[in-house]
Amino acid sequence: MNAPIDVSFFPRAAKPLTGYKPYWAQRFGTAPFLPTSRAEMEALGWDSCDVILVTGDAYVDHPSFGMAVIGRVLEAQGFRVGIIAQPDWQSAEPFRLLGRPNLFWGVTAGNMDSMINRYTADRKIRSDDAYTPGDVGGQRPDRAAIVYSQRCREAYKDVPIVLGGIEGSLRRIAHYDYWSDKVRRSIVVDSKCDLLLYGNAERALVEVAHRLARREPVERITDVRGTAFVRRASEPGWFEIDSTEVDIPGRVDAHLNPYQTTGEQAAARGASCERKDAPFSIAVGADSMLDEGQKGLKSAASPVQPLRFVPNPAPRSGGAPRAARERTVIRLPSYEQVKRDPVLYAHANRVLHLETNPGNARALVQAHGEGSVARDVWLNPPPIPLTTAEMDWVFGLPYARGPHPRYADERGRHDGATKIPAWEMIRFSVNIMRGCFGGCTFCSITEHEGRIIQSRSEDSIVREVEDMRDKVAGFTGVVSDLGGPTANMYRLGCRTPEIEAACRKPSCVYPGICPNLTTSHDPLIKIYRRVRQLRGVKKVLIGSGLRYDLAVQSPAYVKELVQHHVGGYLKIAPEHTEDGPLSKMMKPGIGSYDRFKQLFEQYSAEAGKQQFLIPYFIAAHPGTTDEDMLHLALWLKKNGFRADQVQAFYPSPMATATAMYHTGLNPLKGIHRDDRGEKVDTVKGERRRRLHKAFLRWHDPGNWPLLREALKDMGRADLIGNGKQHLIPTWQPATDSGYQSARRKNSTPTAASARTLSNQKRPARTQPARGAVLTQHTGLPPRRR
Repeated sequence: MNAPIDVSFFPRAAKPLTGYKPYWAQRFGTAPFLPTSRAEMEALGWDSCDVILVTGDAYVDHPSFGMAVIGRVLEAQGFRVGIIAQPDWQSAEPFRLLGRPNLFWGVTAGNMDSMINRYTADRKIRSDDAYTPGDVGGQRPDRAAIVYSQRCREAYKDVPIVLGGIEGSLRRIAHYDYWSDKVRRSIVVDSKCDLLLYGNAERALVEVAHRLARREPVERITDVRGTAFVRRASEPGWFEIDSTEVDIPGRVDAHLNPYQTTGEQAAARGASCERKDAPFSIAVGADSMLDEGQKGLKSAASPVQPLRFVPNPAPRSGGAPRAARERTVIRLPSYEQVKRDPVLYAHANRVLHLETNPGNARALVQAHGEGSVARDVWLNPPPIPLTTAEMDWVFGLPYARGPHPRYADERGRHDGATKIPAWEMIRFSVNIMRGCFGGCTFCSITEHEGRIIQSRSEDSIVREVEDMRDKVAGFTGVVSDLGGPTANMYRLGCRTPEIEAACRKPSCVYPGICPNLTTSHDPLIKIYRRVRQLRGVKKVLIGSGLRYDLAVQSPAYVKELVQHHVGGYLKIAPEHTEDGPLSKMMKPGIGSYDRFKQLFEQYSAEAGKQQFLIPYFIAAHPGTTDEDMLHLALWLKKNGFRADQVQAFYPSPMATATAMYHTGLNPLKGIHRDDRGEKVDTVKGERRRRLHKAFLRWHDPGNWPLLREALKDMGRADLIGNGKQHLIPTWQPATDSGYQSARRKNSTPTAASARTLSNQKRPARTQPARGAVLTQHTGLPPRRR
């Protein structure tokens, strides 16, 4: 079990969320729901709101909904907070509904990126929106964060705009936009917001709110971690590093001043000179500065060592040491440069991901525009993670744990046209942690929530389950999930905070599990057992995605999970079977799945249960060849799996896999203009994407003509035939209905819960199921849903 997060090892001590003096408006007390109308404000005795939150989601007062968390956190600090949910964006008038906010607007597109929410991976418009009553689509604009910010500015021009949420977080620098197929500017520029808060924003938000309440001008709030903003002049007192040496873009370490003597260099590293009268001799402690040739000279007892010149893009004059890490900023290639040069785009993406650890990240800056219109987008280092006590405080705030009454029908029920699917999905679930150290390149969790796991205490989790049991209507004794972005990273982390604060690895589990990572699942087993023994709790299911390569490190956890927390089917995500695409995803090999499957079946048999694994796979991911998809199809056929729905890779902004998709280069291996850089096979074009999806649905007659043609082109016509060894038959049925009838006659597939195969992994359990569903032919009756 890892120790609670020790913030003392981060560059600047973080002020506790509860360490601020409450704002004077705390006297109004706690609202049952944050007001959404003037009438509700008047009922609370308010004449105005200090902060007004604008969101693209329906207002559900539950800790799995970002706006509810932000609203309750601000309320607990003493501020009067109103919410404008899913406003009509055609004019500014709906944004004047609650009057002028006294301090600032808080704007978000919602729990999901508005573009991913509205469009499929094939850029087709969806008809549904799980965060809208009645699951009705079209209730928010495209690029909602930008549109809402513009309308807020129109409504009250002089009120600061603070932008947040996943849509803003993933667009904080120039980024490839899949829907327009071009590189767009930072959302800070396009939205014209005053501040962007990226990642989990509680800490930054509380500090910004109190500083604005003290009447500090928003343009002077430039030192808060986890924020981004526009500035037109360079900040004095900062040392700037140019990152554009694309042949060696890897680690951006502190450079030595090439004009210092070796003695001065040694002193800067805490070493001492061997001989005071020899200006170029250095102590053994500084040997790390010498290359092999220099070490050879030293071993030959040379009294004087040659001066080593270290490249420095901007050495300070006079031999003065360069600025400390806290006063160092890395200049990324400009928007104009990354827009026209894929190599620089991939390089900027690589540097951004190297600077994501709160313990060692430096500020980043990226120019937008040239000449007189040039301005810099400045990104401060990521926020300091919340401690366990702070996590408990955030999740212990007085949430109503349900949709706002405005969405209920005349009987007070949330059914039919008023039902919010995303709420129904997480209604009886509890979030026990946040963050993910998996580093999957197609996923947005690490970019948004960070890789450091922030866990709640057992008592906090138990209190929430008890509140859900006692206060949420319709609770039948089944807890649908105890999880987070992943099911089994609770209280996992680095063995020592010093190493964690210094690490720059993008993943703690790829290519193998880091020896410094704790893998004990004992704390998770303990909380599972404690919750399932609570009065009124009949069953605790685990609905979050399982990291099975970690689970196999703790067979006791697998046994507890399989024998007590699986409702017949368990979903896991190998994503692929072949090493090529898996290496681009930073996912473990299929052997880890096989080991987990063995344990799963063993413990299911011991418990006398017939249970099944439902694996999920992704089509058309960068680095996937046609042959890779063929091998995956053969694996699916061999293991009796059939994908009922398939979604191809979805390039979300800022993800490493999206950089691969756009540039054809692999940022994981370093970026070069010559053959040293690794090229990535990207699956583009409608036909090839259709083909990769067709391999996942090899059993669908509608795909057989395309697969026959592809197999012949690949020289694998031997897989076309009517035998068991063949992938697809030589004949084509007259109608698909006849094929479906034959399937039903021979076997009945079991139903399974869906999982989104979009590369964007939203915060745990806050999204509806939408993606690939695999069914295994077992002969069992269909599972009720």
